[in-house]
Amino acid sequence: MEQFIEWIKQPWPWYVAGPMIGLTVPALLILGNKTFGISSSLRHICAACVPAGIPFFSYNWKKETWNLLFVLGVAIGGFIATNFMANPNTIVISEATQADLAALGITNFSDLMPADLYTWETVFSAKGLLFFVFGGFLVGFGTRYAGGCTSGHAIMGISSLQWPSVIATTFFMIGGFLMTHVLLEPLMKLVGF
Repeated sequence: MEQFIEWIKQPWPWYVAGPMIGLTVPALLILGNKTFGISSSLRHICAACVPAGIPFFSYNWKKETWNLLFVLGVAIGGFIATNFMANPNTIVISEATQADLAALGITNFSDLMPADLYTWETVFSAKGLLFFVFGGFLVGFGTRYAGGCTSGHAIMGISSLQWPSVIATTFFMIGGFLMTHVLLEPLMKLVGF
């Protein structure tokens, strides 16, 4: 058992992890005519918890219980991986990325998420307001506007040859590149980072 735990703690190569993620889509379709996606689970939770007669939430959410269990499994798996199977080695980040982030004031690379951004002090500051509240709103708006999240469109939509998913994923990527290479630095300076 100990060897298994050590084996599973190691990063898996792309040629193993990629096909496993990719095979999730046909497995869901073949075994239960289900589609893969995470963002729809928020709608299911709202439909279950707030039955206020809102038309968007008026549907049989119980048919989607499997999706809620999938999301719960993702959360539990993340907890187990972080607390019991964490890799003790230093996270490897390229020197160019470290230099770019240091120019923005992000210098702590000891954790998976930089402590310069993800602390309780940051959450309750102007930076936190920008990153978490406004950023969360944009992600939620974009997900609803695009009819799904990046994982749903990129993994499920493209693999099932849906043209709208190709377009959505293309614009997700363009938006990410635009934010990273054009907008991030001015926004960081705006909030005093």
